Amino acid sequence: MRVAEKTGKTVEEAIAAGVLELGVDRNSVKIEVLEEPVKKGLFGLFGTRLARVRISYEDDPGCLAADFIHKICRAMGVEANTQASNDGEHWHINITGPELGILIGRRGDTLEALQYITNLAVARKLSERVRLIVDVEGYRLRREETLVRLAKRLSEKVKRTGMRIVLEPMNPYERRIIHTSLQDEARISTISEGTDPKRRVVILLKRV
Repeated sequence: MRVAEKTGKTVEEAIAAGVLELGVDRNSVKIEVLEEPVKKGLFGLFGTRLARVRISYEDDPGCLAADFIHKICRAMGVEANTQASNDGEHWHINITGPELGILIGRRGDTLEALQYITNLAVARKLSERVRLIVDVEGYRLRREETLVRLAKRLSEKVKRTGMRIVLEPMNPYERRIIHTSLQDEARISTISEGTDPKRRVVILLKRV
């Protein structure tokens, strides 16, 4: 949140000064009148008091995230565009552009790191916590579909053989996809074993 306190001969003058300093639209700010102006009294016996106001502006999480990501990309020499949207629960930031594989990394590790530091950077500038999901040209959706298919295929193998299957190490986001995709399977159970970054999902038969 950005805040400016300003004075002026009138409340409107003080507000205008605060809005100008913050560089935002008046309709997007919260205004608190701290002191009303007081003019000189009879024979000048009383002094003049200026109006004083506090103007506060809550930055848009999507814009903050996009600005931070653009700075990261420029530092890396990566050409990128961003689109921000909000579904009521999360802010989604999708990055598009040529040759963005460097932002994804091996199995999305770099993307997870980018999402983590973007959330930290935005949280420092907001008065309340928001959840940002950063994606690169729909990678997360494609990866999720791949993991769901993998989970279903391996669960069928576990049913046939009765043997538990240990998957490759995954980050928390990917492990959650595996667990969620199999949570309604009547005969299948999933657990996580090990410690990050080598924590793995295990698919096994439920105990009777």
